[in-house]
This record gives sequence, structure tokens and C-alpha cells, in this order.
Amino acid sequence: MLAARPHVEPRRVATADSVVVKEIYLSLQGESSHQGLLCAFVRLTGCHLRCSYCDSEFAFRGGTRRKNAEVVSEILAMKTPMVEITGGEPLLQPGVYPLMQAFLDAGLTVLLETSGAIDVREVPDAVHAIVDMKTPSSGEVDRNDFKNFDSMDARDELKFVIGSREDYEWSRALIRDHQLAARPFGLLFSTVFTRLAPQQLAQWIIDDRLPVRFQLQQHKYVWEPDARGV
Repeated sequence: MLAARPHVEPRRVATADSVVVKEIYLSLQGESSHQGLLCAFVRLTGCHLRCSYCDSEFAFRGGTRRKNAEVVSEILAMKTPMVEITGGEPLLQPGVYPLMQAFLDAGLTVLLETSGAIDVREVPDAVHAIVDMKTPSSGEVDRNDFKNFDSMDARDELKFVIGSREDYEWSRALIRDHQLAARPFGLLFSTVFTRLAPQQLAQWIIDDRLPVRFQLQQHKYVWEPDARGV
């Protein structure tokens, strides 16, 4: 068992009024129980993890610092009822917490895509947090913060990205050992794109009668796998 490295504590600063934005775009939600729905995306810059299967390395650096009010106005102009904040790791930026609240105050459904390495306890209650647990093949499994299990509620979903049989067995054991199926939040299993055949993961779930939602990264099948802004 690897020793856990220090975790990053959430930093909610009431006076923070800006974030560093890598890109903003309108598309269809590609993952989670909201899959297929019209959604605006705000991708923030920066991540403290370096997962082997990361598909958004371009968001590690760069971007433009923008006022939260400006970002909210741009999203509202897109005329969609849903917005997702993603990264990178968006919870590294203190300004993301008031940004999420501002979206909620504007009447939007707000999704947050975040790693399992930062506790979501400071995220506004009405936000749908999609927490990505890091499986062994990610190379970052020791960064998972299991305090998230107590910080999540029925709006939230715990996502496992599976790239191997080892990843699957690790995830299955975690669900069993922490009795995650009895928790109020949803459980999502998806494959590392091109690394594990979806049919294989689907069969494992069926064989074990695992109480999870199987999903694919829909956007990678609708558009080119490496396409941006979709």
C-alpha cells in the first residue's frame, strides 16, 4: 500500500471574484447521469495531478484571468440551463466557489467535475459534484481523499475511470469496503478511452452484478476523440 501524499485543502475565499479560464464553450454533456443534455462548459486552468490517462493536459497552464461576473454573463448569453465547471482541477482556484454560487443564483443547474483529491465539503450544496476517484493506472491513486464520501450527497456522483482489470478490482473493493452502494450519491464506471474495451468493462459489471452506472465518454464517439470545444 502506497503512503498517501499530502492532500490539498479546499480554499473558499468570499472575496475572490475571478478565475483563470482556459476555455468556454457550448456542447452536449458527455458524461454522468446528465449525459446528452445541452450544457455550457467553463474549463479552468491548472491541476496538481498528472494522471497517465489525462485528456486535458492543455489546461495545465495558460488561460486568461476573468471576473466571475463576466464569465456568468457569457454563459447566460448561451441560453442553456446547465453549466459545468471543469479543468484541470477547478477547486484549486478560490474564485471557483463564488463563481459556482453566482451560477446557482442565476438559476442554472451547476455541475462540477473534480478529482477525488480535494474534499468537496466547501462546494455549495446545490452543485452537482462529479468526483473522479483516481484508480491505480492513473498513477495518482494515493492522492484520493476519502473524506469526500462524507461530503457528498444525493446530487453528487463518484466516478471511476477504469483502464485495466486491476483498476476494476480496486474500484470494486473500494465500493465494498466503504459500503459506497449504500451512500446517497451515484456510482459511475467508464473506461479509459482506447485502453480498455467498453464491452469488457460492461461484462465485468454484469458478471459481478455491480450496483454502478456504466457510461461512455459520449463526446469522444460523437466527435473526434481529441477534438476541443465539444
